[in-house]
Amino acid sequence: MLARIAALRRIGLICGPGSRREVWTGSRQSDTDNAKPLEDVKILDLTRVLAGPFATMNLGDLGAEVIKVERPGAGDDTRTWGPPFVGKESTYFLSVNRNKKSIAVNMKDPKGVKIIKELAAVCDVFVENYIPGKLSAMGLGYEDIDKIAPHIVYCSITGYGQTGPLSQRAGYDAVASAISGLMNITGPEDGDPVRPGVAMTDLATGLYAYGAIMAGLIQRYKTGKGLFIDCNLLSSQVACLTQVAANYLIGQKEAKRWGTAHGSIVPYQAFKTKDGYLVVGAGNNQQFATMCKILNLPELIDDCKYKTNHLRVQNRKELIKILSARFKEEITNEWLHLFEGSGVPYGPINNMKNVFAEPQEGDTSLFPSHTRDLLPVSCLCAPNIQQTHLRNAI
Repeated sequence: MLARIAALRRIGLICGPGSRREVWTGSRQSDTDNAKPLEDVKILDLTRVLAGPFATMNLGDLGAEVIKVERPGAGDDTRTWGPPFVGKESTYFLSVNRNKKSIAVNMKDPKGVKIIKELAAVCDVFVENYIPGKLSAMGLGYEDIDKIAPHIVYCSITGYGQTGPLSQRAGYDAVASAISGLMNITGPEDGDPVRPGVAMTDLATGLYAYGAIMAGLIQRYKTGKGLFIDCNLLSSQVACLTQVAANYLIGQKEAKRWGTAHGSIVPYQAFKTKDGYLVVGAGNNQQFATMCKILNLPELIDDCKYKTNHLRVQNRKELIKILSARFKEEITNEWLHLFEGSGVPYGPINNMKNVFAEPQEGDTSLFPSHTRDLLPVSCLCAPNIQQTHLRNAI
């Protein structure tokens, strides 16, 4: 085993202080101001597709050394999810696998299982997204890893949890989005349910897992012991229903689709302009009055039907009809100019071209140019968190 670990260290998969077996203390090993929070933390990443890779990518962004384990030959399924491609790799794969190293291991072979265990012994975190019981059958479940690496923070990401009637189903974003109720509340008010434009259930689960792993590292620092984290798509998405779930649980109020509108705030939605769409919200009476002045509709301010948000919700259809007619009279840029500095929340509905031309996005350093395997990859989204003294890098 020691010889194998030495070989892995020689090829750069295990190196530096993080290869020690003692519990990581969370102390900074570098004297430079640019040391990242998770420097010297090692993540063994057995996840595929989106939720798991998104979680481990975020850990890598904070300086962790992420070792991604893939199937020999095919690798992560998302490598082929294209076009578009950069070389032979899909942009889908590249978008959630930055800041990682990758090795191919056949875990159906006892030799492959042995390699995974040896890596786990010198890593701080173990992340997987297999159907419950599958890794245990290979000898790589939490109980197996805990025996050789009692310090490990083991995170299992599944579709529906470790137990229950759905636990043996594979987790897919669209299906979990449907079962969780998200799809039921997404789409036009009088139309069919709609899948969100990106895999929000997968992404939310990845963020929950990411946060739980960070908390797990702190817990281990306090106790010296590892732990098991159970994170699944269904529970993560139900947790994200927030006030919609509370409305039902407390008031037995069934949810509905509102399109771009809000069930409890009026106006707060997209309005069609002469050449596009503008989202405008009035979260309080002052903002509503300001909005009416900008629209040159001052008579609405003191109208008894619209004096409060409660009244505006009650008279939604009539008010939205008046506002919609006014917004159609000008182009989007004219409305942007008029709302600028007003204190009223507003913004255009951008296509991708306009998103990446948005001056604010350029100011937040989200789109650095970099290379991957000598192939230019211009403007993949960079880590979205900015920290003092730290520079985002890919």
